[in-house]
Amino acid sequence: MAAAELHTAAGNPAATPAANPAAGAIRVENVDVTFSEGTVVALKDVSVEIPQGAFVTILGPSGCGKSTLMRAIADLVPAARGVVDVQGQSPRDARRDRNFSYVFQDATLLPWRTALENVQLPLEVGGGGDAHADPRDLLELVGLKGRENALPSELSGGMRQRVAIARALVTKPKILLMDEPFGALDEITRDKLNEEVLRIWRETGTTILFVTHSIPEAAFLGEYVLMLAAHPGRVKEFMKVELPPERRLADRDTLEFVQITAHLRKLLEEC
Repeated sequence: MAAAELHTAAGNPAATPAANPAAGAIRVENVDVTFSEGTVVALKDVSVEIPQGAFVTILGPSGCGKSTLMRAIADLVPAARGVVDVQGQSPRDARRDRNFSYVFQDATLLPWRTALENVQLPLEVGGGGDAHADPRDLLELVGLKGRENALPSELSGGMRQRVAIARALVTKPKILLMDEPFGALDEITRDKLNEEVLRIWRETGTTILFVTHSIPEAAFLGEYVLMLAAHPGRVKEFMKVELPPERRLADRDTLEFVQITAHLRKLLEEC
């Protein structure tokens, strides 16, 4: 099998790496997240460490807590128990220091602002300081050079998502959280953006967490795949994807890729 298991179910001592926690970009340790005054358990005893600079895809059945885990990391929902460490800080401090950015399924661009003005928005809202990227350079990075003055209504869905990615990168975050950003796009556009986001990841060195419902997308993008089981949400497996870092869409037709997706499909059925 072309996939090496790194961690097993949450709560198992093997599920948490023995390395220095400070070495990871994100450390989640024995985390529970509950709703409705504790009557609904969304996540139970989740433990995982995300290495610096890694690309980790999060996969699992509906209702397993993929987005909830991302939101706990992003300081959007509190953990009822356990520790969430983001770049050595609490999620709240990491958010205040702009150590991460969030890309949602919808691009959420302001319709009256141009592509360039939408990318500039975080700098206007929170103050750019010295540690920010040039918005024009970012639009070029995501393949939109020449469309700086286009309004969202003049851009395709894929182009709007490129603007959203550029906007997320403008503050030079150490971590990029992406919650099904390509889920609403057609297959051809999605495949193209899969290649683009891998290129951006290699060029920026940003740690990326990427939620998806697609097994091929999870295997193609991820250095690692975090599989969550449902009811309650918990870690089923955290596995390394044994594929070359320089990936092409044609790699999806290889035996190695088929073996990896078959393993993920089997895990998903068990979840």
